[in-house]
Amino acid sequence: MQVKPQMHRHKPLGTVPRLHAAFMLALTGLMLCACNAIGQPIPSPTARATATWTASPTARATATWTASPTATLTASHTPSITPSPTASATASITPLAQLAQVFDNWDVIDVPAELRDGVDNQTLVFLSINRQERIANIATALPYTGLQTVYFAPPTSPRARIPALEVESNSPLQVFPSSVGNALAFVKENGDPRSDGLYLLDLRTGFSARILAGANPLLQRGMVVQPAWSPDGQQLALAVATGYDMDIFLYGLDGDSPSNITRHGAYDFFPSWSPDGRRLAFVSDRASCSTWHPGTAEFCDASRHPPPTEGQVYTYELASGETQLLSNIAVSEMPYWIQDDALALTSGSPFDLRNPERRIWLLDISSGSLQEIRMEGEGTSILSESWSPAGDAVLAQIAGDENEIVLFGADGAMLARDGDLDFPRYGMQAAWSPDGQRIAIGGVGGQCPYGIRVRDRRLRNVASAQPPPSMCAPQFSPDGRFLAFMGLQARVDGRKDIYVASVNGFGAQSITGDLRGQLELLGWVGGGG
Repeated sequence: MQVKPQMHRHKPLGTVPRLHAAFMLALTGLMLCACNAIGQPIPSPTARATATWTASPTARATATWTASPTATLTASHTPSITPSPTASATASITPLAQLAQVFDNWDVIDVPAELRDGVDNQTLVFLSINRQERIANIATALPYTGLQTVYFAPPTSPRARIPALEVESNSPLQVFPSSVGNALAFVKENGDPRSDGLYLLDLRTGFSARILAGANPLLQRGMVVQPAWSPDGQQLALAVATGYDMDIFLYGLDGDSPSNITRHGAYDFFPSWSPDGRRLAFVSDRASCSTWHPGTAEFCDASRHPPPTEGQVYTYELASGETQLLSNIAVSEMPYWIQDDALALTSGSPFDLRNPERRIWLLDISSGSLQEIRMEGEGTSILSESWSPAGDAVLAQIAGDENEIVLFGADGAMLARDGDLDFPRYGMQAAWSPDGQRIAIGGVGGQCPYGIRVRDRRLRNVASAQPPPSMCAPQFSPDGRFLAFMGLQARVDGRKDIYVASVNGFGAQSITGDLRGQLELLGWVGGGG
């Protein structure tokens, strides 16, 4: 993609049809008008320099949002510490630094027709980093090229892979594809405030834009905030820091203004969509802190207390706009939907020196029942859990005096255990086949000591191969026909390729052996995934 000087630099994939370009110019004009309706404040007036980054300074005069009307507020007492209503005032509290919510750096990408028409079949998405066109020895590193490409590849025809996006970036892209394959969210960082930030790309129209400006936009208030696509790929949920707290916003592919769905003075984070798209689960500290806004009754004093790292789980229903507390358990990780009415929760931490224990729970939303899955023994933590699609079993790594793999039922009963697979703590990643009959067990990152390991529901061997390749990050296709994983080739300078095998783990073949660079498996999309 040939990029205009003020836009982020994507490499062209082709020529946009004249009619399509005209349509997108008209669409851009409408979006410019929509931008003026956005109202999230930027605390420092100097941040308004972002208005000069867009193609039309006069049209974007109000595109970056106005500063908070009160730069400095006098804090009142904090009841939890000083209950007396006559407590002396604390030091002034100004709004915390925040990233700018914008809608700029528009571009129209010539997306291949195979992706514009939708992804009907099971397709793998992966990222190629530092791709080399000519290289004599794949074991010899060459200077960084900066070129990064997001590919869509059918599992049975690796040569038919389709480049969906090409970006020149100084750091590896963070890419988040929607499960239906119609859109991408990605973070670009080049050290340039005019282009760094979080972008959305609509693959059906080729339109892309930046929605959150700043370096490392997914790190806010010391917390990693991960974008979450709705099941239909039309909305992106994201926790965004405001002046005093954090709220959850919905960003649409249609370019409408982002919608703040929580609007609360507490910290709301870790959004997670239900499989039917009707609800969003999220974590909030509102039960212990009604507001962090100074000058309001019983506010939490940010000059005395650090931002929260945990909270209770709530759900937001999109149709009614109602928010409901689901559990009083304090969690510090994103809740995970197993089914439309079942959520997996975690509490505690193995890194807590006073109580080094991580616990997992299964919450039935319809009945309100909460079941803990645990092992007897002081200081025992349950790590790297993977729930079956039906929610009737969970495979996990038990970290106590010794590490072992254990299969539990939903009632907490132990079904099977395996002490032969000794992964480092947090070093295991398992995946269930869609029918719940197969479990692929691999490693994480470069800590992948074993080859292909596929087990049945009783942890009996189905496939057990010796490396190379070692198996990392296994993922079954949504239709249950294929198993994809990152294969580590320790004999070739630690090279990692993407492999596809049958659901039982047999017949594994590399689909990226002809590419030269670093590779990252992003997951399966399309085909009802």
